[in-house]
Amino acid sequence: MEYLNENDKRFLLNLARETIKNRLFYNKDVVLKKVSDKLKENRGCFVTINKLRNDGGHELRGCIGYIEPIKPLYECVIENAINAAFNDLRFIPLSEEEFDKIKIEISILSLPVKLDYSDEKDLFHKVVPIKHGVILRQYDRSATFLPQVWEYFKDENGYNKRKFFEELCLKANLYKECWKKKPEIYLYEAYVFEEEE
Repeated sequence: MEYLNENDKRFLLNLARETIKNRLFYNKDVVLKKVSDKLKENRGCFVTINKLRNDGGHELRGCIGYIEPIKPLYECVIENAINAAFNDLRFIPLSEEEFDKIKIEISILSLPVKLDYSDEKDLFHKVVPIKHGVILRQYDRSATFLPQVWEYFKDENGYNKRKFFEELCLKANLYKECWKKKPEIYLYEAYVFEEEE
């Protein structure tokens, strides 16, 4: 996956923060004067908002994006910064009091590739934790976990692939062992960067 230079990464992180700030405090859109050609390429992306805790840790505060490259990257970041802050149905909209306590992370995605696998053992063998984001599709339902979500499924024995796929099935509003019935699986990778604390 092709990497962005430091200027482009900093631009996108600032863009996400200013987009949220402008919508939250002034109810207006951010105004852009110049965008590099690299950021005008169509790419899928997710914007993740984490809220810093008093103990130095953080907790998820919003995460929304889309996988397919349907818009220029900078537009993808603007749209999903707003969605992660105000339209993630798992959370109430971000408040003014929380703004200075958030940390923004951006994930730029490669094109998903359909995985050819024979059974659950083969599936577990071919999916690589941390490297792969996973899309699961069955019937008319689908869900995805970004590569960094694997960290939530790590235990003393390593990455728990069974639990990962159970939770992915549930996220798609399917029964938790749907992965045993050979759903369509797509894999992608993510280039992830975040604000400094």
